[in-house]
Amino acid sequence: MRKSLTVIALCLTAGGLAAPAQAAELTGSLKKIKDAGAITVGYRESSVPFSYLDADQKPVGYAMDLCAKVVDAVKEELKAPNLQVKYQAVTSQNRIPLMQNGTIDIECGSTTNSVQRQQQVGFSVAYFITSVRMGVRKDSGINDITDLEGKPVVTTTGTTSDGLIKQNQRGKSINLRNLYGKDHADSFLMVESGRAAAFVMDDILIAGLIANSKNPSAYAIVGPSLRDEPYGVMLRKDDPEFKAVVDKALIAAMKSGEATKLYEKWFMSPIPPRNVNLNFPMSPVLKAAIENPTDKGVE
Repeated sequence: MRKSLTVIALCLTAGGLAAPAQAAELTGSLKKIKDAGAITVGYRESSVPFSYLDADQKPVGYAMDLCAKVVDAVKEELKAPNLQVKYQAVTSQNRIPLMQNGTIDIECGSTTNSVQRQQQVGFSVAYFITSVRMGVRKDSGINDITDLEGKPVVTTTGTTSDGLIKQNQRGKSINLRNLYGKDHADSFLMVESGRAAAFVMDDILIAGLIANSKNPSAYAIVGPSLRDEPYGVMLRKDDPEFKAVVDKALIAAMKSGEATKLYEKWFMSPIPPRNVNLNFPMSPVLKAAIENPTDKGVE
């Protein structure tokens, strides 16, 4: 009888030990990354100063630095200090498909967290808040939305800026010709060359392109804010285990002051490749987002 009880006790103990191990089994992106022995980071080539190529064609920027902290957190979570880190260039058009098909595991660029996009992908807490405005040549005579009547206006294919002029109360009755750049650099080039009268895009991205142009003093950011938009690290949809790791790393950087220091590095100091200072102070809206992190998407 004593032997039978001992056997039962051992079985119960084994069962008790097995249950937690099973509960801790990896799923989603964490399992994919663990099995592959690598995490693939999606980056942008011209989203200054978030994610872009420096003089050595290496992806750098504010988002890339924050994502490096995310990668460290994933390594710690998986107990895989030697986890390989791969990089994959993405565009406004292909970033969501590449996330959905598993080519990239996180996207670190200038992607707006919108309710519409949440139907396809997931997002971390916001690490930046931007305002959508217009980049123009100073000699264009354009200072407001109403000055766009009959003019060609460019935005980047696949971005949320497309259509915002028509949604604005003052822009509803304006007739304009829509042009689309393949990326932000291509869109800005259309303004530089005179093919477009204005570039509708996130103000900080326009500021980065202007600062790195041949003649920064020739351009200006004008008009009202068409919308405030939160940037988040893009993830696969319905992957709470992985999202928890990403959010924890970003919130830790915000609460410790590291995110603010990185902001000073990329927005208020000379940055590569031309050592230009964007001189773009942190907005009150962004300060609030850092103090109270949220993953709420814009409508």
